[in-house]
Amino acid sequence: MPVRGIHPSVARVAAAALGLTLCGAAALTLPAQASVVDDPVGVSADGAAIDLRPLGSYSTGLFDESGAEIVAYHGASQRLFSVNAHAGEVTVLDVADPAIPHKLFALETTGLVADDGSSVPAGAVANSVAVRADGLGVVAVESDPKTDAGWLVFFDAAGDGSALGAVRVGAQPDMVTVTPDGARAVVADEGEPDDDYAVDPEGDVAVVDLPDAVAAPAQDAVRIAGFHAFEDGALPDGVRVFAGIDGIDHPVSRNLEPEYVAVSGDSGVAYVALQEANAVAVVDLDDAAVTEIWPLGAKDFSIEGQGIDPSDEDGPDGEGAIDIRTVPVQGLYMPDGINAYTAGGQTYLVTANEGDAREWGDYEEPVRIKDLGEDGVAPICADSPAAGRTDDADLGRLEVTRASGLRADGACYSELYAFGGRSFSIWTTDGEQVFDSGDDFEQITAQVAPENFNSDHGESSFESRSDAKGPEPENMAIGQVDGRTYAFVGLERVGGVMVYDVTDPAGAQFVQYLNNRDFSVSAEDAIDDGASPAQVLAAAGDLGPEGLAFISGEDSPTGEPMLAVGNEVSGSTTLYAIDGPAATEVPARGVLSDDNAHDGVRGGAYTVSVDLWWGQNATSVRLLEDGEVVATRNLVDATPSAQHVEFDLTGRTDGRYTYTCELVNAAGASGCGAHTVRVTDAAPAMPRLSHDNHDKDGSYTVSADLWWGTNATSWSLLEDGVEVAAGDLTAATPSAQHVEVSLTGRAAGAHTYRIVFANDLGSTSSKALVVRVK
Repeated sequence: MPVRGIHPSVARVAAAALGLTLCGAAALTLPAQASVVDDPVGVSADGAAIDLRPLGSYSTGLFDESGAEIVAYHGASQRLFSVNAHAGEVTVLDVADPAIPHKLFALETTGLVADDGSSVPAGAVANSVAVRADGLGVVAVESDPKTDAGWLVFFDAAGDGSALGAVRVGAQPDMVTVTPDGARAVVADEGEPDDDYAVDPEGDVAVVDLPDAVAAPAQDAVRIAGFHAFEDGALPDGVRVFAGIDGIDHPVSRNLEPEYVAVSGDSGVAYVALQEANAVAVVDLDDAAVTEIWPLGAKDFSIEGQGIDPSDEDGPDGEGAIDIRTVPVQGLYMPDGINAYTAGGQTYLVTANEGDAREWGDYEEPVRIKDLGEDGVAPICADSPAAGRTDDADLGRLEVTRASGLRADGACYSELYAFGGRSFSIWTTDGEQVFDSGDDFEQITAQVAPENFNSDHGESSFESRSDAKGPEPENMAIGQVDGRTYAFVGLERVGGVMVYDVTDPAGAQFVQYLNNRDFSVSAEDAIDDGASPAQVLAAAGDLGPEGLAFISGEDSPTGEPMLAVGNEVSGSTTLYAIDGPAATEVPARGVLSDDNAHDGVRGGAYTVSVDLWWGQNATSVRLLEDGEVVATRNLVDATPSAQHVEFDLTGRTDGRYTYTCELVNAAGASGCGAHTVRVTDAAPAMPRLSHDNHDKDGSYTVSADLWWGTNATSWSLLEDGVEVAAGDLTAATPSAQHVEVSLTGRAAGAHTYRIVFANDLGSTSSKALVVRVK
């Protein structure tokens, strides 16, 4: 499918730059808008069947303010929806050309009156978005304060952003999904306590029956699946319930905090990640009831192939060093994202094993291993294999939980549990693990970015996250390409996406790691030094991937599968092509053409097109004007389909412009034959003046008409050499333009008028018009 269109501003923006100093280094030139970085970090497995590649990005310009989180795509309207939690809204992007996604408008939810009569208050936060195939969109909105019940707000994905209505759900709806059959929305109501740990609402799962049409349901369509059945000792062993407010009712329900939802392919069962509890809840959607909760257990970091780098000070003189090794510690999986897919007729669950700690009020769950035994915290048991290994260079700096691992009498820690698995896992729906990626994530990132191993997301660093949760896998998307199933796992801290072939759940295979990040730009440091956040982020690339969405080839605007990623820290939403194997032949030769003078006017705004009619496709194209690159576009490789790219150019003054192109793919580059465009009508055509002073009194109208040619954007009327009126015009070349000026009280005599029509490329004066007044 051809790729069409480009914003008129792209050619101008490509040349814009800002010089600033980053991290004490020499001044760098930064682009003026969001873009993919020139050289993404990554590696592919030998014989990889697909190749993930960044296409285009949209940026809010917000740094570390949750400007882009969860993403959802609607195929019919070719729109991408990206949650901007900072603004409490959902950004609607036009991605008909994924190389240049642009904002259409935002879905605002505040002030909306729900079906139960409640109103979404100012300060409410959008947390998640999902879109049904027919365009019924759903936004999960938490209240202000977050401990109050939240809402689902409904909209038409192909509409103008107006809300269709809302229903009330539980406290802090953190994630919403639509079942595969489109019949229900399922919401994880997280129910976190307030910061003071004085109010702790119940966590639950809301099940909302959806109408067949693109319309909002009524409040009675909402059913709540709670956890009351698991109070009073009914909770299975291994499900972590701890801390809490003394004496509060339903302590289990208030302690369980649903994080993310996956739904079976038959739309009958939801599987809900209870992250801090390190468990999964099973929800019967027909009955809206939690039928089971099973613990995920722990990952043994002492087993070869499952090691970690546990310290950020394990190198010489207390500095960091890459040291991935087995250690006598276990990792609680504690997944954030959870997804489901079908293989061999069975449903499997996929988890991104991030890890998360409870820190509310005066309660702090994490503690460094070296601090066990101090300040009232129990020590390590003397017979523990971790005893005596509390040096900073060994295990001392690793954060573990104080809520798990105590000996039965509470006197000491017989087991140490760190947060997260630094991996992704595949499970049966009975809770049996069939695959874990082991230490792959740290091993692979150490290979491709050794100077920024276990970097944080806000700043480019070395080993700063080794003592915490390492790469921190946050979320994932699942999709099928050419009959095989792939998991795309986002790494929140170091950044990037890990791609695995999970067609065989027990034999999942690494395919690719790609990180659209330039580590030479340390965003936090540069912004702290006073640099513009928007300019810094445009150079740094994607920071903190949060939400991922797979876009099938059937729904994609390019006809080929894509991946969308919302990046929380950089506030950017990036689209990736999912190509076949990298090309082994250079692109075929391209052909240039233009549309200047197609309307009879050789103006300064026109489109130059590049066509590749046959042969190996390109993955990017550069347009050169008089030997200088004026625009660059990323393309989808859909060999042997044709490729078509349009570059809309503006601001060209009268003259001759010679264009060439460079078509590039992994095998090399090819070009286009030279093509010349001649501009002779950059400035407005000449307007004609007339008047209606037939009775020659002192009141009359002077009219100006531009019948053809390049339009003006402003005008100025001069009377006897002095401006007496001025205004703006809407350019719609080659349509006619008309201006009327009513004049009164003119003295007797002859008055000479001229009107000047202008645009950003020049101005043109009319001939003189003389009006006589008796």
